[in-house]
Amino acid sequence: MATPLLQPLCRPLHGAVCEAPMVLTMAEDLIAAVASQTKRLNSSSSEVVQRLEENGHQNKRLKSDADEEDAEDQNKKLPKRKIVLLMAYSGKGYHGMQRNVGSSQFKTIEDDLVSALVQSGCIPENHGEDMKKMSFQRCARTDKGVSAAGQIVSLKVRLIDDILEKINNHLPSHIRILGLKRVTGGFNSKNKCDARTYSYMLPTFAFAHKDQEVQEELYRLDRETLERVNKLLACYKGTHNFHNFTSQKGPRDPSAKRYIMEMYCGEPFVRENLEFAVIEVKGQSFMMHQIRKMIGLVIAIVKGYAAESIMERSWGEEKVDVPKAPGLGLVLEKVHFEKYNRRFGNDGLHEPLEWTEEEGKIAVFKEQYIYPTIINTEREEKSMANWLNTLPIHDFNSSAVEMQTNNKNSKKSSDLEASDGCGDDSD
Repeated sequence: MATPLLQPLCRPLHGAVCEAPMVLTMAEDLIAAVASQTKRLNSSSSEVVQRLEENGHQNKRLKSDADEEDAEDQNKKLPKRKIVLLMAYSGKGYHGMQRNVGSSQFKTIEDDLVSALVQSGCIPENHGEDMKKMSFQRCARTDKGVSAAGQIVSLKVRLIDDILEKINNHLPSHIRILGLKRVTGGFNSKNKCDARTYSYMLPTFAFAHKDQEVQEELYRLDRETLERVNKLLACYKGTHNFHNFTSQKGPRDPSAKRYIMEMYCGEPFVRENLEFAVIEVKGQSFMMHQIRKMIGLVIAIVKGYAAESIMERSWGEEKVDVPKAPGLGLVLEKVHFEKYNRRFGNDGLHEPLEWTEEEGKIAVFKEQYIYPTIINTEREEKSMANWLNTLPIHDFNSSAVEMQTNNKNSKKSSDLEASDGCGDDSD
């Protein structure tokens, strides 16, 4: 007997008899139809959900893009202000500080800095292409491979929120912005700078006498030699004519006269089994290669290649062959703004350009990036050791006439004189 559920389906049509197979077939058809309808409903629901999700994601993307556009619009509305940035960088792999707009052949520190300023929204893109539009000026140029712990640049920027963090996010780790201060509208970091302090880190075996057999890792600077080094470095103090310590300046060029305030060599220390010492020099300004040549001449005297009298000769009108020490160990330590600080540092609107609070950051950066670069490069490339081998080539006793003759012969044998590129020191 058919079950009550199937009874309505089993009523005979036109007197026909309902048989069990027909009942089962109709039941199966009904179940299939219900399943098909359910599948269509589920599929439709899934499509609806997917469309809703897609719309949601699209709305999120549109909202994100809108937020970025709003942020950019807000940045554009911000007034531009003149500031200075305190920079630290390791110069290895760069062709100096100063940017050569339109030339990508030689990468500079300023290439990376300007890119970060644009990407962070501090300056418009067209200001990066024409740096005069943001009144950009660096305090000191640094040559190929030269580092800085206290470089200062002045420029006009939009004072966006978290400005230092945003700029640093777009810089490599070996270039950092460590501080920022507002300055007067007419401030120029190069022209307002009273003095610059550089350091030069070198392995002490550079001071070993030429007749002394030296094992570089075993050499230790004795007290007597250090005192002699400092006696010679102190001779540079005061105003002298440094035309022999740079290129393309004659003995009667007024700009060749430079004022040196301090110069000395500190106590030696050992790093990676090699002894180093740091020479510090503070001067009003320096010409290209001047510091490296000042140190190169002292090394030549201490090693016994040149007489002490050559220093006095080098400040006269006579042409003197002065050797140039490697650029690796040179670091721009600090720039000084005493006159500016006296006039504007306590005017109630501007801060003095001193960086006492940032000294800890500067020290950490030097330990992480500058000193290891100098030490490892010296060990691997032996820049000082290789340079010391060139000292015997220099003729420290030639007269002016002999020097001119040698120069003429040199020019005849070479069509083009090699150049180091941009200067390591400020003009």
